[in-house]
Formats: sequence, C-alpha cells, structure tokens
Amino acid sequence: MPLFIPKDYKNVLGSVENTEKAIKAVKDMFQINLSAQLALLRVTAPMVVLSGTGINDDLNSVERPVRFPIKSIGDNNAEVVHSLAKWKRLKLAELGTKPGRGIYTDMNALRPDEDLDNIHSIYVDQWDWEKVIKREDRNLAFLKKTVNRIYEAIKVTENRLYVEFPQIVPQLPDDIFFIHSEQLLRMYPKLSPKERENEIVRKHKAVFIIGIGGRLSDGSIHDSRAADYDDWSTENEEGYYGLNGDILLWNNVLESSFEISSMGIRVDEDAMLRQLDERGQLWKTGLMFHKKLLGGELPLSIGGGIGQSRLCMFLLRKAHIGEIQSSIWPADMLDACGAAGICIV
Repeated sequence: MPLFIPKDYKNVLGSVENTEKAIKAVKDMFQINLSAQLALLRVTAPMVVLSGTGINDDLNSVERPVRFPIKSIGDNNAEVVHSLAKWKRLKLAELGTKPGRGIYTDMNALRPDEDLDNIHSIYVDQWDWEKVIKREDRNLAFLKKTVNRIYEAIKVTENRLYVEFPQIVPQLPDDIFFIHSEQLLRMYPKLSPKERENEIVRKHKAVFIIGIGGRLSDGSIHDSRAADYDDWSTENEEGYYGLNGDILLWNNVLESSFEISSMGIRVDEDAMLRQLDERGQLWKTGLMFHKKLLGGELPLSIGGGIGQSRLCMFLLRKAHIGEIQSSIWPADMLDACGAAGICIV
C-alpha cells in the first residue's frame, strides 16, 4: 500500500514519552496474557542461523535473507532470520516438550525486500510461539480454539491498557469471525485478496481468514506461504483446504484491514511432501530440518508470529509503524510524516 496520511491525525497519548511508556505496557501485558492462554515458556532465540540447513523461514520463497560469512567457522555463510517458524520445532524437540505446552520468544528479523509503508519496515519484531499438539489435534476445531485464545489475550491487553491510558478506548468486538479464503473469494469474486479482506474486516472488525497459501477454485491463492511450515493443503472439516490463516483487525486510523498474526497447524510428513511437490521444491527434502521432520524426529505443532510493533501500533492508535520502532525510512516518507505530525524515527 502507498503511504497513507490520516486526516487530522494526532497522537492520542499526547507525547513521545507517553507513547514509549504505553509501548512497554502493551509488551509486558500481552506476553503475560499470551503465555497464560497457551501455556508457553519463554525461551531465547537466535538472530542468525547457518545457511543451507533449511531452518530459516522462506516466507513467500522469494525474499532475500541478509547473508554473511563467519570467519571462525571457515567463512561458512550465516543469514539473519526472516522468522523462526522452523527453528521453534527444533527447539521443542530439544526440550522434549509435551503436548499441550509450548514456547514463545522475542524474534527480531531483517527483511530488506519489504516495500516500506505505514505498516511495513525492514525491521521485524514478533512474538514467535509454537506449541506441541497431538495428531488428533490437527483439525479445524483445534485451530479455531487456539485463535480464540490469542484473540482473548489481545482483548484483555486492550482492556487493561484502557485502565492506565483512558484515552485508549476499547474497540475490539467480543468475538472474532472465521471465514475461509475460498468462501471470501465466492463472496467477492471481482475483488483482489486485499480488497476482500477490507470488505469482510470492515463488517466484522476482527476476522480470521482460513486457508492461506493453497489453491482456490479460480486457480489463484489468497496469499503466498512457504511449503514447509504451515499446512495449507489438508482438507478440513468444512470441505475446504487449509489448517492455517491470518488474524486481521479493522484499523480505524488507517481505514483498512490490519494483519496482526500469521499462524497455523504445521505440516506433518505427508503435508510437507505434498506442498513441496506442488511448489517444485522436493530438493529441500535433503536439508537438515526437512530430513528430521520426515524422519519423525520433530513433534507435531501449531504456531505463528504476532507482530510486536504491529500490535502496539493498533492498540495505541498509531498511523505509522515508525512511531513504535526505530528503523530506516525513505527521505520523502520522513518529510511527509513530519508535515502531518506523525513522529517516525
């Protein structure tokens, strides 16, 4: 999306100092709420992983990681993580985590191929989380139950924030609405995926779109997903494909849908092979991560990422992600935001 300048925008918190205090409050409260809802243990995560292991998240399989050689290990290449979607399953196996419990961590990434705008930065900060599940939990009902728990953590954070900062009036609805991307296509066949999201989220305010990455009836995909972490190809109980999705909230400041989280039940052996084959990436089965998964060495899991700056931006009614985090922005964006009273750094 191009840079959007809201009409008559103002910082409802009154100052940059109050904004910083509120950012800390959101982060402190939400991670406590999230870990309580999902029974998660906080762990320490890497910023870099070795290239060629298959551990790094491929995102949409086209983004370039920041890569560099390490002198002390023979100039072998390392790369800054895009996210920790696959690393977390390795960590769960290492810890011997039992079904029903999981981990979360502060994930900091660099994505130099991002198109910079109100909500996209080259610097990404997320709560990355992953939870061990049983094979019988690999179903739509379990996915929805988990989404509801995450949404509850967001609502509790918004309500508690209102106690400390009364100008942040709660606006989230009681419940989150579920819809499959195929149903959304049939409702709005002439609209683009982003336009469909805007229509459904404008109506329901909080929406979880199921089935991100799999082929729809018109041959398109709602949005791209890598083949080796989320399960977007298994048929679910509603007769559509996909056990993953996105949490979207209506952003009154930006007047658009606003993605907070991408998450889902992760691939098992069959789903990963099926999805790698569909994407022409069966060569990845020779990589370390993929061999461990196919060899039954990794637990079944559900997991995702929840944007830290994104959540703060939404709850604190900000117009630009640069009001929350420090990053690098084009000069014309800095000038336009400054003229509109949007303080980005």
